[in-house]
Amino acid sequence: MPLKAVKTAKFAVLDAGGLKPAKPAAAPRQAPAAAAAPPAGVTVIDDDAANVVLAKLNELNIAHRTYAHVAVPTVDEQRAALGSLPGVLTKNLLLKDKKAGTFLVTVAADRHVDMKKLPTLLGIKANANLRLTDPSILGVEKGAVSPYAAINDTKGVVTVALDSELVNSTANINTHPLRSDRTVSASPQDVVAFLEAVQHAPKILDFGGTSSAPPPPKAKAVAAKPYKKQEKPVKPQQQTKSRNKKGSKETLDRIVASKTGDFAAWYGEVITKSEMIEYGKISGCYILRPWSFGVWEQIQKALDGWIKEEPLEVQNCYFPLFVTKGALEAEEDHVEGFAPEVAWVTKSGETDLAEPIAIRPTSETIMYPEFAKWLRSHRDLPLKLNQWCSVVRWEFKYPTPFLRSREFLWQEGHTAHYTLEEADEMVYAILELYRRVYEEILAVPVIPGTKTEAEKFAGGLRTTTVEAYIAGSGRAIQGATSHNLGQNFGKIYNIAVEGEGGKKTIPWQTSWGLTTRSIGVMVMVHSDDQGLVLPPKVAPVQVVVVPIVSKTCPLSQLQSFIDQVKKELKNASIRCKVDDRGNQSPGWKYNHWEQKGVPLRLEVGPRDAAANTVMVVRRVDGVKASKPVNGLGSAIRAELDDIHQVMFAKASAARDSKVVQVTSWSDFVPALNDDCLVLTPWCSPKNQEAEDQVKERSREESLALLGLEAEDERTATSLAAKTLCVPHDQPPLPAGTKCFFTGEEATCWCLWGRSY
Repeated sequence: MPLKAVKTAKFAVLDAGGLKPAKPAAAPRQAPAAAAAPPAGVTVIDDDAANVVLAKLNELNIAHRTYAHVAVPTVDEQRAALGSLPGVLTKNLLLKDKKAGTFLVTVAADRHVDMKKLPTLLGIKANANLRLTDPSILGVEKGAVSPYAAINDTKGVVTVALDSELVNSTANINTHPLRSDRTVSASPQDVVAFLEAVQHAPKILDFGGTSSAPPPPKAKAVAAKPYKKQEKPVKPQQQTKSRNKKGSKETLDRIVASKTGDFAAWYGEVITKSEMIEYGKISGCYILRPWSFGVWEQIQKALDGWIKEEPLEVQNCYFPLFVTKGALEAEEDHVEGFAPEVAWVTKSGETDLAEPIAIRPTSETIMYPEFAKWLRSHRDLPLKLNQWCSVVRWEFKYPTPFLRSREFLWQEGHTAHYTLEEADEMVYAILELYRRVYEEILAVPVIPGTKTEAEKFAGGLRTTTVEAYIAGSGRAIQGATSHNLGQNFGKIYNIAVEGEGGKKTIPWQTSWGLTTRSIGVMVMVHSDDQGLVLPPKVAPVQVVVVPIVSKTCPLSQLQSFIDQVKKELKNASIRCKVDDRGNQSPGWKYNHWEQKGVPLRLEVGPRDAAANTVMVVRRVDGVKASKPVNGLGSAIRAELDDIHQVMFAKASAARDSKVVQVTSWSDFVPALNDDCLVLTPWCSPKNQEAEDQVKERSREESLALLGLEAEDERTATSLAAKTLCVPHDQPPLPAGTKCFFTGEEATCWCLWGRSY
């Protein structure tokens, strides 16, 4: 069947020579003047047509010179790399104000920018709250922002501004073309011409003078700061041992492991010290504390509502936890797929059961004998049922909370349809809902696709999936699956209906499930070394209000103002909590709620009450802003929406930077070792033998490169490559393209990675 087009990642092309154009490009134009010989490590390169900036410069017939070098995300590193090459380096500020919009301000690297005067120069209100914003809105990573990034602003939301001193200079401008391992040198006039050609004619700002040095700091400047706490010497925080196994009773026991240094230890600390998980007495069985179960409730609320709406109209039900051995073993492929995972009950008290009873690993074999009783005519179709329950799978030795647990919560949907087409429509409709859960609820980007024959659901016809990427570990993870089961289970369990012509026919069935694994994915994608970072739509508490009290201003003096703030939030349907505990300081509470990942903190003190304002602090980036209480509900709602977009953009940029195309085996394992998801031309999703060979060979080569004889069996992931899916959004596959492994004619692009 044709692949459905679903939104997914943008892919770069990787081969032995680095990034290359997808097709031959016209000869590039170089800067006419002979440049000084570049220093060691810097080379002049032919322009890369895969880079849209360089391609546009060629199209506009703009003279330029392109240098390749190591990635230099800061101006100081760029200056050190380029040495004495002629030209002016730039400082690029991507700034946003809620009302005024987004601005890209470019000045000479050594130019001081007075942020107080900048709004006036930009022609916006002098009290505008300009702050640095995520560069992913321009499709670049931090360190690669430049005027050329305006080419990616197709909606025209960014205003570009250039320093007049830079524009009027006789020296070329040296800046990045969307990536920090390239520098393009072009005249100021040509940079302006480029911006005009991409509909971003720049504002020219006159900062006055030519001094590049910032003004000297005012004497005693620290004394003017509002918080006296900053004037006191800060005591070093006590080092504590990581207690991943049992967590910590006090959430102020800071996280010791770092996300980049020891990802597994960091993850264990985050989920325990944020009070999400408690380890149970049985290995692999975990207690979901209210903080994590509250997240699950929000996921459940959203998905449960969606599946009940038209046109799906799924109904909830509940089936027993146990399944007989005979029913489980009736479908050979199915039981073979789940046999190692099944937990069996063999006794009732001291009495042996006549036949062992299985605890459900999934419910096909429990539900479908009943379907055979209920479905008699095509008029009984479609049947669409879902249950929210737990399942047990026992096969693994080294469980991981949320990701691989012996008992976990999920929803499992089971439907029966009259035609294959109707079943497929159901499968893809559910897959789209799973994409929405991850992207619209959890702010996690996913890649929808279809599993290969080797990776599909045991006993089914085909399996679709949404795949996520964990930047901290460089691993992929299956987010949720939606299966077309075909007619196989109907044949086994004698499910048949009388068709429109009176002939008996077997229905086409689907099953689909989303688990509490989604919580673990969310934690790993968004959280940081300080603790949990929760997307606003699933945070059990979206806003915490912290009163600033003292002996001269007790809580009772602020109570009426706090009640007013709380009322504004409640009226806007915002989940909020007032932390009015008298036994902890405001600073302790700040750390407590930041470690638990609450999206927004509202600080309320006597000066705030007098001004009828509150201080709002964002967990995701620490940005502070004062907001009036009047209309606070709508302002906070907008702030929460913006936080979601920032989190999604950040996660998308991290994921997209690690999705690459590879067309030859020689580049495949190196890309895996670079923590990439690898898109390759593939001979056939049904070629299980070749797929197994790729897994084994990639494991062997990885072990050899690492100097290891074997993998550590305790690891949660393997060094072997695994097919993740055949993405539904397929890049063009030119005729004659060969499979990267077998050399046979390629039929599709297949996504590989190391996966949980």
